[in-house]
Amino acid sequence: MFSVDDHLLHLEGEALPRDVSAAQARALLAGGARCRAPVSGAVYGTLLNDRHALEALGDAVNAPPYKAPPRAPILYLKPRNTLAGHGARVVVPGAQGLQVGASLGVVIGRTATRVAARVALDYIAGYTLVADLSVPHDSVYRPSVRFRARDSFCVIGPTVLARKHVADADNLAIHVDIEGAAPFSANTATNVRKVAQLIADITDFMTLSPGDVITTGVRHGSPVAHEGARATISIEGWQSLAVEFIAPHTAQGATA
Repeated sequence: MFSVDDHLLHLEGEALPRDVSAAQARALLAGGARCRAPVSGAVYGTLLNDRHALEALGDAVNAPPYKAPPRAPILYLKPRNTLAGHGARVVVPGAQGLQVGASLGVVIGRTATRVAARVALDYIAGYTLVADLSVPHDSVYRPSVRFRARDSFCVIGPTVLARKHVADADNLAIHVDIEGAAPFSANTATNVRKVAQLIADITDFMTLSPGDVITTGVRHGSPVAHEGARATISIEGWQSLAVEFIAPHTAQGATA
């Protein structure tokens, strides 16, 4: 089992996450605390689960390699090296910057195999914010690992909220604020597959384990951050997730 009573927070330098109240989490983060990812299971991203992203493909969705709109979830893995927490400093590998794909993360609470949609929410321990980062690219179908799986390309947190705190995961406004760029807003209401159906469809062909995370998908038109910028990802009422973007030489100097 992976359980959350209130707000799960993993402070940097501590061996294990803490389960704290909202007020305690707010106080710790207000003091400038940096965090590790509050989860350590597998993280699965979902492609083309945003209605606007699917619509943007137009007639191309009926041409090779797609040949038709997706009939099942299209997943990709964010491997362990990508996991990072609140306050992460992420290297921007080139002048093109990094796409900041803000997504809702669904944290699985117990082993889920062939789960029916009507009971799927019972398998959720809680929810979290995910900054699913990638090098901007045109290929939606099987994008290169080097675009999505670089170090710290999956920033999670700062907390996992217990499921009881989220009344409707299918209607959450998500905001991305990047210094020097226009604010970006989206909503989980544009998901093609709602949370319960997404869990049902995924567990029809694979088992999800306690602590695993499913992202409900990157929003179409997600903004791009460049080195020197800071980004804040938020859902109203939740603790915000902060990411700093740095140049490769800055990272080398920090580790020297």
